[in-house]
Amino acid sequence: MELYLDSANLPEIENAFKLGFLTGLTTTPTFMHREGYNDVDGIILKLAKIVPILQIEALGRTAEEIISEAHRQNDLGLDKNKTVYKIPISLEGAKACHILRSEGYMVNMHLIYTLQQAYIAMQAGATYVCPLVGRLQDQGHDAITLVEQCVNAVNKYNYPSKVMFSSVRNAEHVRNALNVGVHTITVPWKVLQLLPQNNFTTVGTEQFFEDTKLMTTKVKDVYHKENACISKNSTINEALVKMTMSKLGAITIVDEIGNIYGIFTDGDLRRIVEKEGDAVLSKQLSTLPSKQPVTIDKEAYLIDSSQLFKQYKIDTLVVTSDGKPDGMLDIQDLL
Repeated sequence: MELYLDSANLPEIENAFKLGFLTGLTTTPTFMHREGYNDVDGIILKLAKIVPILQIEALGRTAEEIISEAHRQNDLGLDKNKTVYKIPISLEGAKACHILRSEGYMVNMHLIYTLQQAYIAMQAGATYVCPLVGRLQDQGHDAITLVEQCVNAVNKYNYPSKVMFSSVRNAEHVRNALNVGVHTITVPWKVLQLLPQNNFTTVGTEQFFEDTKLMTTKVKDVYHKENACISKNSTINEALVKMTMSKLGAITIVDEIGNIYGIFTDGDLRRIVEKEGDAVLSKQLSTLPSKQPVTIDKEAYLIDSSQLFKQYKIDTLVVTSDGKPDGMLDIQDLL
């Protein structure tokens, strides 16, 4: 199924066609008016250089006027093989369509609201037959059934026309178009952006990134390099100040030669204060029960740290280098 963008907004057109898989662009005088263009011919030529196939309006009250307008636009420098001329359905429009098709032009008979209109367009040889789904539904009509009837008519009578599903309002319309088997669909940029989105896809993709990060990133790439260490002869209050300055929830206690003696955490602080009151803040860390930290070498991978966090049910690891404390790894660093 062909996929067209329905727009006249130059920035979004340029962004959309960088995707590389769009068939072409459909646009209307209303779109151009909305964007504030004054030089219609100029913008048409500019768009023709950006998109693979451009569908533009050839307006006229009579078949002769429509044909003349299509010839005039083509003479601007457009490529007949890359330009589709859009004509509102009418007997004069169908006549113009038949003549232009005999001259090798591509034609989109649009503003289709009934099967009878679609039949006239097909009989006139239209390259595209274009029912407007959103507008029909706004009026309370069963637009999806109409599109399906158009597809069935093309298939049953072997018309060369392609049914274009247009006036798309939401992603559900795209699913409808696929289900009824249309040959082409034209969508606004805001709907096109929604088509690949799904929360399960987002969650799954993020999980892949997280798992890959755990297996390929080393501790040294993410840990807190601030060497949050304190002597065992320091007071709990000094440890609290240093923890606050380092913005970490734990601090490594070391002995006189810098070896790991223990660890002191904000959880330890809460438990001690609850038990002994704030007088405990003047106590030396060496008077506390010895508690050895769980360590990890900075050359280890994050997957190893993840396993340690789970195994010991802790939030902080002491990162070491050559056996000496070198920093901290918080469980939040894995996110």
